[in-house]
Amino acid sequence: MKFSSKAKNSGQSPMRKFHPYAVAAQAAGKTIYQLNIGQPDIETPPQFFEAVRNFHPAVLEYAPSPGMPVLIDAIRKYYDGLNIHFDKDEILITTGGSEAIQIIFNCILEDGDEVLIPEPYYPNYNTMINACSAVIHPIHTSPEDGYHYASREKIVSEITRRTRAIVCINPGNPTGAVLTHEEMRMMVDIAKEYGLFIIGDEAYREFVYDGGPLQSLASFDDAAENVVVIDTVSKRFSACGARVGCILSRNKELMGEALKFCQARLAVATIDQVASAALYDVGPEYFDAVREEYARRRDTVVEKLQQIPGVVCSHPKGAFYLMAKLPIDNADDFQKWLLTDFDDNGDTVMFAPGEPFYTTPGKGANEIRIAYVLKQEALERAMDLLAKGIAAYNARS
Repeated sequence: MKFSSKAKNSGQSPMRKFHPYAVAAQAAGKTIYQLNIGQPDIETPPQFFEAVRNFHPAVLEYAPSPGMPVLIDAIRKYYDGLNIHFDKDEILITTGGSEAIQIIFNCILEDGDEVLIPEPYYPNYNTMINACSAVIHPIHTSPEDGYHYASREKIVSEITRRTRAIVCINPGNPTGAVLTHEEMRMMVDIAKEYGLFIIGDEAYREFVYDGGPLQSLASFDDAAENVVVIDTVSKRFSACGARVGCILSRNKELMGEALKFCQARLAVATIDQVASAALYDVGPEYFDAVREEYARRRDTVVEKLQQIPGVVCSHPKGAFYLMAKLPIDNADDFQKWLLTDFDDNGDTVMFAPGEPFYTTPGKGANEIRIAYVLKQEALERAMDLLAKGIAAYNARS
């Protein structure tokens, strides 16, 4: 049987590809400290489950294809609080942020088109853009410069006649990098000058540390035709299983095209939308506590990494990830070895190897992404296991 090149050119998720090895390690009695998947352990606010318990329709009907008014209004109110204002028809509800991104790519890409994305980047972009027969054109960064990419010269030099969009994951997954307001302004200006869409994947907006402000590309009113924002309840409210996200844009033509795809998949789950709308009633004290917890975890990870000889890592300003360059030959091989050949008192550790976060061949081979989503004591143990694992791996004869 023949399969499409779109499928063949798409790789496995680096966050999930080692699952069979993890199953075997657990079957052998090992305890695995998992730093590979960005699944928050913060409790989902009770408002979500209260809304589910209080939902008693006689018939569970399809929701409207653009989304339920109660959720759209909740999202509008949230953005009003950021002094960013959207009309109702400038928001489309999607099945998580992932569907939102896929729909936008479906709307703007033709065969052979290019999307500028800073590397390392969220690897599922590969599959989404492959599905459109387009390609990622990377904006190069390095561990040594803190994965900084917001340079006009650097970005403009990568624009070609096939470039259709720039993607900004802000705060960044996998790097935790955060753009300044001035850097965002510069990137929006480039998009306007070259007639490009600029897509803000802002799933981690609330997770900015050290007193940094909450920001959005949607704040630049003069770029209404260029800016598209992707948002989601998954990370903000620790509700990944709800699968509710949205597209926000003042580009009416784009939103009209996107609505076609929303109609083709009929609707986002009704009960998930009702419950997600209730999440927007959560007060600022929730986010203050979550930010404080993640900042403490970040500091723990960075401090532990900096104690390991040969490690290169920056101090991330947002999200709950960081990338680090390790003193090893290949992170993929190292991860397999940690699961098959290493343990310390029955414990081992998982991370996401860095190479699949890159487009450029050979880059990221000795880098890893860490998601600091474990409680403090478990996180400290996981980082100690990583240090012991590196020493043992490099001491093999």
